[in-house]
Amino acid sequence: MAKNIAKDVENLIRSTVEDLGITLWNVELVKEGAGLNLLVTIDKEEGITIEDCSVVTKAIDPLLDEADPIESSYCLEVSSVGAERALRRAEHYDYAVKTALPVKVKLFAPMDGVKEFDAVLKEWNDEGFSFLWEEKTVALPKKSIARLCIYHEI
Repeated sequence: MAKNIAKDVENLIRSTVEDLGITLWNVELVKEGAGLNLLVTIDKEEGITIEDCSVVTKAIDPLLDEADPIESSYCLEVSSVGAERALRRAEHYDYAVKTALPVKVKLFAPMDGVKEFDAVLKEWNDEGFSFLWEEKTVALPKKSIARLCIYHEI
């Protein structure tokens, strides 16, 4: 149910956010304690500022109030995707391939004794991913990957 609501919210706010010159990265509805949080993550090439978060909040809040897609009360949180952005869908995977930024791959089960590694995402399709890892190409099915995110060493 929360995924459908998040998708509805994403469809509702996408054009408004993009009209501001900002990329809508992800929308999630998550339960935290007794409450609900609507997490809206945004990005732009030159980076997100607090002002960007404020502008997006002010732009989408009236849309959410009018459409009222969430039956109970919730807290709206608009933030940057951050340095370690989770890769969850096609446009995220395309971004990772295009930028060739390193990704952190976490597996459900170990592969050759390794359950987590840093690599570069080279290709992907509906069945799986191809990574450059330790100077070799590794192909993995999607179902074997627990988490995939951009990795920045600080």
